[in-house]
Amino acid sequence: MGRSGEIVRDFVRAWSSLDVKKVCEFFTDDAVYHNMMLPPAAGKANVERAIQGFLAGWKDVEWELVNLVESGDLVMAERVDRGVAGGKPFALPVVGVFELSGGKIRAWRDYFDLATYVKAVS
Repeated sequence: MGRSGEIVRDFVRAWSSLDVKKVCEFFTDDAVYHNMMLPPAAGKANVERAIQGFLAGWKDVEWELVNLVESGDLVMAERVDRGVAGGKPFALPVVGVFELSGGKIRAWRDYFDLATYVKAVS
């Protein structure tokens, strides 16, 4: 496993802390986060706001890495994101694509079925 893969592994583990600042330390200042169901958040401040929105209603978060593929500064991570949102448990299969630059995440795209998440927490 190369450096980029380890950075993404550390990023995935950081979510369990539910600490927005800790999670956002992994991003470049010009980072773009695109949760494919929503418009992209561009710039670290906007990425932080998007993450804050998720974490505000989440508890007991743990992301399970199923597969991680790395090619230089490109990392693809198949995960199951587990947690509690609105008092209800969820388990969401996700594929995240990460582009790194200088040891930080420059672009992050998450692909998942929104209906699966909505059904779990509704």
